[in-house]
Amino acid sequence: MTEYGEMIGVMSTRDALNRAEQEEKDLVLVTENAKPPICKIIDLAKYKYQLQQKQAEGRKKARNQETKEIRLTPFIGEGDFQTRLKRIIEFLTKGDKVRLSIEFRGREITKREFGDSILQKIFDETKEIAVVEIRPQLLGKKMMAQLMPIKTK
Repeated sequence: MTEYGEMIGVMSTRDALNRAEQEEKDLVLVTENAKPPICKIIDLAKYKYQLQQKQAEGRKKARNQETKEIRLTPFIGEGDFQTRLKRIIEFLTKGDKVRLSIEFRGREITKREFGDSILQKIFDETKEIAVVEIRPQLLGKKMMAQLMPIKTK
């Protein structure tokens, strides 16, 4: 098929090369396993340029995934928790990863189970839109975990 939709049909390689030369275009092998092999007469430079443009457009549309951090305390109030949860859900639906950090101050470090229960509550609330990428771990006086959005098709 040519650029204008005209079907050329079966011809010898020599005839196809001559026709491509007459049109000042290139003969490009499309499928070599077919009998006879399928070729196209196209302007190769123009084709490569169009491919480059498509790839550049794809890169523009690709979104970089950012990591957002939400800080919590082990004894957070219900209203504050709901506000933070809304932000977490907002970030995840935008496609960003969310790092959760719970900072223990003073003697709070002895009440690690409160931090665990807050993180578990967040995991339960976001299980439809996110998976736990990094399980909760205690690093010094901070407990960290990370959520990653589930890819939607």
